[in-house]
Amino acid sequence: MNSCNLVTSNQLKSARRQHSPVSRRPLGSAAFAVAAAVALAVSCTKKQDGPPVPTGSESLGTNAASSGVARPEFAKLAGKWERPDGGYVLEIKSVDASGTMQAAYFNPNPINVSRAAAFYKDGAPKVIVELRDVNYPGCTYDLTYDPQSDQLYGQYFQASMQQTFDVTFGRMK
Repeated sequence: MNSCNLVTSNQLKSARRQHSPVSRRPLGSAAFAVAAAVALAVSCTKKQDGPPVPTGSESLGTNAASSGVARPEFAKLAGKWERPDGGYVLEIKSVDASGTMQAAYFNPNPINVSRAAAFYKDGAPKVIVELRDVNYPGCTYDLTYDPQSDQLYGQYFQASMQQTFDVTFGRMK
């Protein structure tokens, strides 16, 4: 775990008042102090090794029910999908107009799905699923739908091992 002593802007202001009047301090050194504090804060953050979390129109929704008409291009994602390398099952129950999914995951018992979403990137439907449960502390699937093979393929980030694996899910009949 990274540990850094971060100084808040209020602490910086307080320290400036104690050492010299603000009016005597040039504007350049105040800007430098703020920039240094920001650089320190950025350098103390831990890089996530898992797949990127979508932003903006690719926002990752919660696994909560939501209203809206499903986009026709997301309808083909609904169904039960199985990884052939262990019997893991991803069930996509529904996808709403914003891409928020109702999803479940089994290994073979249910594993909590904390977030699931569908979106388009590079002309293909994408699926992101985050698991939050015992032995699944933020594990994620970053998948792409291939309509020709009717498969989901992509990567699985195993958070506790900090490893990423290539995976494929085939539609269960």
